[in-house]
Amino acid sequence: MTIVSNKPDLSDADTPAAGGSASGSAVDAAAKVRAAAKKRPGALAESGSPLVRPPAAAHLSDEQVAELGRELDAIKDDILAKRGSSDAAYIRRMIKIQRGLEISGRAALLVSKNKTAWVAGTSLLSLAKILENMELGHNILHGQWDWMRDPDIHSTTWEWDFVTPARSWQHTHNDLHHRWTNVIGKDNDVGYNLLRMDPQQKWTPFNLGNPVYNALLAPVFEWGIAIYDLELQDFKEGKKSKEALVRDLKALGRKALKQFTKDYAATPAVAMLTGSGKQALYGTLTANAVRNVWAHAVIFCGHFPEGTDTFTEEMVEGETRGDWYVRQMIGSANISGSKFMHLMTGNLSHQIEHHLFPDLPSNRYGEVAPKVQEICRRYGLPYTTGPLLKQVGSTWAKIFKLALPPKKA
Repeated sequence: MTIVSNKPDLSDADTPAAGGSASGSAVDAAAKVRAAAKKRPGALAESGSPLVRPPAAAHLSDEQVAELGRELDAIKDDILAKRGSSDAAYIRRMIKIQRGLEISGRAALLVSKNKTAWVAGTSLLSLAKILENMELGHNILHGQWDWMRDPDIHSTTWEWDFVTPARSWQHTHNDLHHRWTNVIGKDNDVGYNLLRMDPQQKWTPFNLGNPVYNALLAPVFEWGIAIYDLELQDFKEGKKSKEALVRDLKALGRKALKQFTKDYAATPAVAMLTGSGKQALYGTLTANAVRNVWAHAVIFCGHFPEGTDTFTEEMVEGETRGDWYVRQMIGSANISGSKFMHLMTGNLSHQIEHHLFPDLPSNRYGEVAPKVQEICRRYGLPYTTGPLLKQVGSTWAKIFKLALPPKKA
């Protein structure tokens, strides 16, 4: 996997600049990005038919699917035409808010021998970490803000406050998960090579621990993702070279050292000057755990509640652009709630819209959602959504159910 760390070449951005400029080393970085992009599949056909459509879409004709695709393309084009200075101002405002929360949280932890300061510092740092991961890191790394031509807010330069390196995550998430969403045997996000999350996945006695594994995974979710991003299963099966694994291990080691130094060494060390070193350490540990549990809940609720479909490889053979859109809609689930809740999920509460348009600015998903829901209604497709607690409960029910062996016919 290529690790891109230079500033990007933004000369071919698709809209007028909203600020920022490219550095002299940008050409090399952009060349690497373009080379990686060439390895990805080209645009899907606008017409045709897969070998078989998912049951939820089996009633649709080829022309209906093609027309659905054109309607969704039009929605995206409309947002792209309106995208501009207000969106750029939004993301820059979010960055300022996040950094203010983090500075305030860490400052409070420096005097956290006082219980009130500990609660305030831990809460502020938890909010900062959630905002950085969900609304900033995840979405910036999707390229949602590359059009701004700002080398500091760009998918090739942003490094997030998460232990897995950004470039490793972009490969497993952007390149693989979003391409093969919920295709059993292709999308390893269905269970992360740990949990049994679909009846098509073979049951073994190991799966009896499904609920336990998931409960243990939640508070250390960033580490689970870091290990998953190493693609150890691919290495075991000979799909990943030893050289690639070593590169990824070294990148993870560097990132882990950076995270440990910042959270578990620097902040507690300074706090020792006020006799608050131990409390500051507990505070940063708690903030990371809170962020991990929240991110775990949001991500699982976007992919595994009752009503989300999975797919066979036959269903994507010959898949058209319209069929790809259909798969994203019926394979994802939303979370209903307040504007603040949407913000704290990184707008992944609009998971359906995110999977349809992963590179649209996240602040636009709420605007798009009613239009997508109306299309689903008109074409007779499910649009899975519900309150957070309902989606969490539904996901956990599936985890418990699939821990058990399938019933004999």
